[in-house]
Amino acid sequence: MLFRFLILVALLIQSANAFLSVETNYREQAKVLKSLDIDPTFMTDLLFITMKEDADRYKTKHFLRVLENGNRFIPVLRSMLKEADIPDAFLYLAMAESNFVPRAYSSAKAAGIWQFMPYTGRKFGLEINLYVDERRDPVKSTEAAIKYLKYLHKRFGKWYLVAIAYNCGEGRVAKAIKRAGTDDLAVLLNKHKKYIPRESRIYIRKIMMMEHLSNSTDFIVGHDAGYLMNRGSTHTFAKVEVKGGTTLSSIADSVGMSYKEIKSYNPHLRYGFVPPKKGTYHLYIPYGKQTAFAQNFDPKKDNGRFYVHKIKRGDSLYSIGKRYGVSYKIIKDFNRLKSNTLRINKKLVIPVLKPKTRNYTIRTGDTMGKISRKFNVTINTIMRVNNKKSSTIIVGERLVIPYVY
Repeated sequence: MLFRFLILVALLIQSANAFLSVETNYREQAKVLKSLDIDPTFMTDLLFITMKEDADRYKTKHFLRVLENGNRFIPVLRSMLKEADIPDAFLYLAMAESNFVPRAYSSAKAAGIWQFMPYTGRKFGLEINLYVDERRDPVKSTEAAIKYLKYLHKRFGKWYLVAIAYNCGEGRVAKAIKRAGTDDLAVLLNKHKKYIPRESRIYIRKIMMMEHLSNSTDFIVGHDAGYLMNRGSTHTFAKVEVKGGTTLSSIADSVGMSYKEIKSYNPHLRYGFVPPKKGTYHLYIPYGKQTAFAQNFDPKKDNGRFYVHKIKRGDSLYSIGKRYGVSYKIIKDFNRLKSNTLRINKKLVIPVLKPKTRNYTIRTGDTMGKISRKFNVTINTIMRVNNKKSSTIIVGERLVIPYVY
């Protein structure tokens, strides 16, 4: 009897949990639709049901991986959208656009997390020039996206129309509404009438599907994914102001990170330094490195990290740029030259980080002593850099030779 009773209790609990799960998911789905200004009755529409079927096929394979990869930026984006009173669903618009990859670039020349075209990016305040592409700046591009989303909402009045317009353009949406005679989502998504492009029909479904997954109790509990979306208040990186021309290497050294790591936090910088402009410019460091930066970063130690090139006969801005691997336009701008004409013996500052090492291939007759004298680097230093236990070398062997400035 006791055994049967326990089984009955277990079944009742399981049924109650299933009911609560269904009820919770229903409420969450209705909440998602409402946030996008979509009537909750759309939940019974065949299109919405098909979306949920798509979600079952899509979910674990790609969704969680993208959330994990974008975890550095998600908390910042969520916080900024919330503060601007923009629906959380637009976090998934960014996800649909770029998978949260700041360096994402399309064949149509759209770039960054929000995939701004150059014209639209500049229109909403982003700098795109020789030194930076702020479409790839996670904070500034999100500020621009917020301005753009609010502009679209002011025009169309409904958030789901904003999402569609973001993808296919406001002109296309205006024409679609005029042709359909309504802005009802179920009508606009009609695949036979083709009021909006197929890509945009898939796009809005994709955003809603992602939002559905993140708010699905079954999905979150079943895949232990809740921690990924519960970091909205967690700061992952901090903004610091530095003088124009500051190198990323000096920042990396001050906070105990590699150049590659600090560069990954600043994908908007085209080169290894901030724009050489008067005043200051911003860059990003990990949130936990603020104290180290404040204590260790010394702007004075960053001087002299660029090449100084003395102009010789036959030099041109183009040939100098090619030699140092930098656009001649940048050299011209950096040195505030008014023309391409150069004067022999005049010195130019080349805004490229000095390399730390170079490769050398051993030739016949070489000895470690000769190589040491040739490059003005001690034998011990060469051996240490190359992890050599003896000074024996072989013709054809490649050595890494550090620069000494």
